[in-house]
Amino acid sequence: MSLEESLKSLSLDYLNLLINGQAFSDVTFSVEGRLVHAHRCILAARSLFFRKFFCGADSPFPGSAALFHDHGHYQRGGAFSPSSSSTTSPRGAAGSAASSLVIPVNSVGYEVFLLLLQFLYSGQVSIVPQKHEARPNCAERGCWHTHCTSAVELALDTLTAARSFGVEQLAILTQKQLAIMVEKASIEDVMKVLMASRKHELHQLWTTCSHLVANSGLPAEVLAKHLPIDVVAKIEELRLKSSLTRRSSAFLQQHHAAVDLGSAASTELDEQEKIRRMRRALDCSDVELVKLMVMGEGLNLDDALAVHYAVKNCSREVVKALLELGAADVNCPAGPDGRTPLHVAAEMVCPDMVAVLLDHHADPTIRTVDGVTPLDILRSLTSEFLFKGAIPGLSHIEPNKLRLCLELVQSAALVLSREESRGSGNHPNAAMYHPICGEPSTSSNSNNNSSMPNLSLDSRMVYLNLGMAAASHLDCKMNDGRDDSGHSRHHQGGSGGIGPSSMYSHDCP
Repeated sequence: MSLEESLKSLSLDYLNLLINGQAFSDVTFSVEGRLVHAHRCILAARSLFFRKFFCGADSPFPGSAALFHDHGHYQRGGAFSPSSSSTTSPRGAAGSAASSLVIPVNSVGYEVFLLLLQFLYSGQVSIVPQKHEARPNCAERGCWHTHCTSAVELALDTLTAARSFGVEQLAILTQKQLAIMVEKASIEDVMKVLMASRKHELHQLWTTCSHLVANSGLPAEVLAKHLPIDVVAKIEELRLKSSLTRRSSAFLQQHHAAVDLGSAASTELDEQEKIRRMRRALDCSDVELVKLMVMGEGLNLDDALAVHYAVKNCSREVVKALLELGAADVNCPAGPDGRTPLHVAAEMVCPDMVAVLLDHHADPTIRTVDGVTPLDILRSLTSEFLFKGAIPGLSHIEPNKLRLCLELVQSAALVLSREESRGSGNHPNAAMYHPICGEPSTSSNSNNNSSMPNLSLDSRMVYLNLGMAAASHLDCKMNDGRDDSGHSRHHQGGSGGIGPSSMYSHDCP
């Protein structure tokens, strides 16, 4: 057996002592109402803090009183009893009294305390949360927790605990992990790490974070909302030095032909950095930061395909807030095929996204380079679902969502065609939202019951109200196939399209 294998086996043996709980344990900690059994000899051998604490020294480290409180008490039969002269120090406890000693722990969470003990027992620990594990501060499904807010906060808590308990090796390991995280973390999380590095005097981590914040492009007045004034001043000083360095370099190379190529490459890198920070902001639902980038840095949301990215990766509220900035074209084509955000939402079969895009004047009749409209995409998906029973790449699609998307886009296209046929001089997309309650009924729907609302108005109310409750109500009424008086009702589809109300059947609540 090699030395490495021997050390690994020894590490696992000690870790098993911690995992087995009460086996041979002689001290118990109470953390967030949960008991953690441990062994004083191992803790004392691995940590100077625990060594002095178990020897009865007063306040071995600054702030130790805040970590442990009432450690002169031990618990028997579920009740705290005042300590005697023999149990003033944990070292003085013997027999059952020693094994029943319960030490309450303050200011350290259960998860972080276990990570600390795992490192003390085995010499190694993984600070990154488990992949795809549900975390309290991470709402993204399937997140790997490599640089999200939850992963950063766990690392910061571990760093604080390592410094509080005097486990310097764990503090160094955590510092390295944070240096990797901040390269891809959001600017808000970078500022958290910046302040933590200042508090714990981690100069290398401070340098990394301060340069990231300086390169973020956030104005000083925005930084002042999150950072102390003296820190903002240092960030501005870094920006000034960086600006002078760039100017000096440009002056020295201005007579060389390579300057033009270097400048173009630098501009491209700057634009890529802006897009990367814009996407981080959208992932964090920080539309205000995107607004600041548009106003202060001249970010072009259409060139950055901001709406396309938000439709694919963000929530309906983020897309709505982004469109309400008024700085993005909802019908902006992207890529060689010229797909608009509405094409993307149709391919995703997402009624929420389709509704919010239509509400902000997305054109349901706009075509890609190949002449495909969003309505064509939904009709094609519907056809594949009806005749094949599944859609490639969308095996878990919900039929009701597909039908609702088709109804929304088909109704919008129908209203648009009616307004255009009237010869309205207004923008065709804006005309979609004018009331048409008084328009005369056509021959195709003259046989409908007089109490039924107009199809176009009924369908428009779904995506204008943007309420899933209204959508569900419409969905149920269409499945029922009858009005309140018991008469059968016919649903009028788009031109040449498949009647969506009869495509699927499902139970309404």
